[in-house]
Amino acid sequence: MKKSLKAVFVIIGTLIGAGFASGQEIYIFFYQYGMNGILGIIISSVLLGFVTYKVLGICKENKVTNYKSFLKGFIKKEKQLEIFNTIMNIFILITFYIMIAGFGAYFEQQFGIDSLIGSILLASICYLVFLKDVSGLIKVSQYIVPLLIGSLFIIGMFVIDSNNILEISHYVSENTSWKWILDSVLYGSYNTILLIPVLIALRNLVNDKQEQGVISGLTAILIIVLSLIVFFILTKIDVDITNLEMPAVYVASRISPIFEYIYGFIILSSILTTSISLGTSFLENVAKDKKRYHYYAILVCVSAVLVSNIGFSNLVNLLYPIFGYIGLIQIIKISMQKTKP
Repeated sequence: MKKSLKAVFVIIGTLIGAGFASGQEIYIFFYQYGMNGILGIIISSVLLGFVTYKVLGICKENKVTNYKSFLKGFIKKEKQLEIFNTIMNIFILITFYIMIAGFGAYFEQQFGIDSLIGSILLASICYLVFLKDVSGLIKVSQYIVPLLIGSLFIIGMFVIDSNNILEISHYVSENTSWKWILDSVLYGSYNTILLIPVLIALRNLVNDKQEQGVISGLTAILIIVLSLIVFFILTKIDVDITNLEMPAVYVASRISPIFEYIYGFIILSSILTTSISLGTSFLENVAKDKKRYHYYAILVCVSAVLVSNIGFSNLVNLLYPIFGYIGLIQIIKISMQKTKP
């Protein structure tokens, strides 16, 4: 059970990035659809739980060691395999860069500290963790993610009341389109692109089907609960939500300065855990030995700082839907993979 919890904390730390914690992702993919958005949260979370279960099983049965060997299970042509693997690695690396840039931007916005200093700080922390390989990722996650989850629960306890649940229609504009189903599936599918390499790295923490079930079940439940907390936090916004870059932070700051600091911790720790997960996944995918692993770790962290001042918002808006569809193809392929009962 202890190993299972460690795995769950790493998974949650990967999925809860700055976009999730800030409220932006929850607003874009779920909140704007009202009550349907709540159903969307459940659909995407169950999808992530299902993928977690299937991938851990495939890794165990096929003795998968990296993302490329995982892809071999359903991409037989070598050229297609190389192309798909390269695309995934580029996506993971770009998302890592976005996290580093976001960390620096938050430091500048909240504390008036040059964004470059914040980016250097996070890149340095990541490098130190990378030196410990996957064990570094697990150690950081097992300490920080429970604090992150606890902080979100504390904020939720003070913000959420019966009015949030019973009168949500008053807070959220009506949206009767069926696009909410597509968005909920796309949210789950693009997150699997970040998640699968991490699950492969965690393969040694899983011994049997029962542990697979525990890990995937806890993952789905926690993502549902945490998403709902952020969802209901957004109902407290009394201005045009589309004008807010970090809507959940706005709510926390309106309650009290203490809550603003708590949510600051949530944002920064979310960025930290996601950055470490992404970086570790990328290094596990591309490095063939220890020497190259450490060399690539330096290269990845230095390059992240160098590009941290580039604006990535347009890139994110373009890439995430595209990779959502790619992730959906991957999910279909994974679901067709047979594993032992």
